Amino acid sequence: MKSLFSPYRLTSKIVMKNRIVMAPMTRRRALQDHSPSNEMIGYYARRSDAGLIITEGTIISQDAIGYGNVPGIFTNDHINGWRRITEAVHDDDGCIFMQLWHCGRISHRSFHNDNPPFSASPTTANITLGSTNLLCSQAKEASKQDIANIISDFAFAAENAIKAGFDGVEIHGANGYLIDQFLHHCTNQRTDEFGLTPENMARFPLQVIHACGEAIGYDKIGIRLSPAGHMNDIIANDKDKLVFEYFLNALRLLHLAYVHTGNFDDAIQFPELNNASMTEFLRTYYDGNLIASGGYAFEKAEKCIVENKFDLIAIGRPFIANDNLIALIKNSQEIKPYHSSILSQPLY
Repeated sequence: MKSLFSPYRLTSKIVMKNRIVMAPMTRRRALQDHSPSNEMIGYYARRSDAGLIITEGTIISQDAIGYGNVPGIFTNDHINGWRRITEAVHDDDGCIFMQLWHCGRISHRSFHNDNPPFSASPTTANITLGSTNLLCSQAKEASKQDIANIISDFAFAAENAIKAGFDGVEIHGANGYLIDQFLHHCTNQRTDEFGLTPENMARFPLQVIHACGEAIGYDKIGIRLSPAGHMNDIIANDKDKLVFEYFLNALRLLHLAYVHTGNFDDAIQFPELNNASMTEFLRTYYDGNLIASGGYAFEKAEKCIVENKFDLIAIGRPFIANDNLIALIKNSQEIKPYHSSILSQPLY
């Protein structure tokens, strides 16, 4: 797997030691105030042999929360807590981006002083929130002032991430969370300048990227996208692909660090994407650095990289089960299988 373990220049300032990315995975081990816990330091440091670590989703404000015990990046305590993690990763010559997260309608009123969560439109996701057994609350349509505030929160969070020592940030625009809610017709039913047309529906996500780019530099920004419907009650249709075509063509002009597929099984071919997989669709319209994700075997990832189907591969669950995953792969040693019971165990 020569290509997989070759260094890769992500940006003018970042050279990854290999093409394997640790995917963002919610672990819910933060403290009650959303500061990173001590056990999170070793968890990330032990995986710094990855070419790039993308952290678990990190909420940009109190309004962004959808689950308990997830980390944040909007207070000085959050910044100081994350700095301990970035220093530990950098001490082992690792590279780490923070995933910036706003859950939108994937939330419950109890997280917001009994107020409804924000979304593009007043819809309700028919799902429960993790292990809480809480059903998502009906969302309220974000006003134009709400949208402006959220954009500012993203930029502020990006600045805080850099203060905490991160090499960059990944904007979570996938998996049915807030930005994704603006990009799909089932959740975006607006009739103003943020709805109806591809240009309007991409406006809020692009404004988030522009705000973060002006704050920290576009080459320090990645974004994760799910152009098809596969999670959190997103039901995609043929019109959605037109939104993503427009959005991806706009992203090509911004010279971001990367675009990242938000999917758990990239072998699925979606009718709403002309029977293409999510990564195939993204590659068609985006020619910058592309990270694939979704159940790839390492041998298949190597083959796809050689064939230029994508540039980097994000691996999730094997990194949870194996803190020395890179060494195991390099030495052709047995990889410990992932099991859901690991999620309830202490981080290691």
